[in-house]
Amino acid sequence: MAQPQAFDAADIKRRMHGAVDALKHDFGGLRTGRASSSLLEPIHVDAYGANMPLAQVASISVPEPRMLQISVWDRGLVIAVEKAIRASNLGLNPQTEGQVIRLRMPDLTQERRKELVKVAHTYAEKARVAVRNVRRDGMDHLKQLEKAHLISEDEHKKKADDVQKMTDDAIKDIEQVLKHKEQEIMQV
Repeated sequence: MAQPQAFDAADIKRRMHGAVDALKHDFGGLRTGRASSSLLEPIHVDAYGANMPLAQVASISVPEPRMLQISVWDRGLVIAVEKAIRASNLGLNPQTEGQVIRLRMPDLTQERRKELVKVAHTYAEKARVAVRNVRRDGMDHLKQLEKAHLISEDEHKKKADDVQKMTDDAIKDIEQVLKHKEQEIMQV
């Protein structure tokens, strides 16, 4: 049997924070009443015979709180960009003037806001599960180290408490991010 590697608390902490960062990224694509360039990140455009992210064929700006402006660099790609936005199912209606495409953010109904909050809760639960999986990996690793007599029972207990504290902190971060996003969505 191979010798278990030494316990790395920094790696566990990094992986837990990775779950929180992934949640923040997921929330960036969740539309609120406000315009955000991250809303367009998932959109890909058929350009030059390849499927490219929108940010590689145009610059995106937020001139007003409820408007996105896309400046397409190549005049020949304006129609392809417009088509990709319509196909994205984000509920946005592009208005084109030359090489500039404007997207007005429609008002969200109360019903749609509640649906978005449910989606936010789903994302948060996914992040919590990821954090708990990292915790489980850490705890299993500690058991292996103790079984192989590489750490004492006391050391195992102390490090297990550290892992639990990291887990609690990460879950607390997830709850704060979720609460902030909920307020942002429900704000009229």
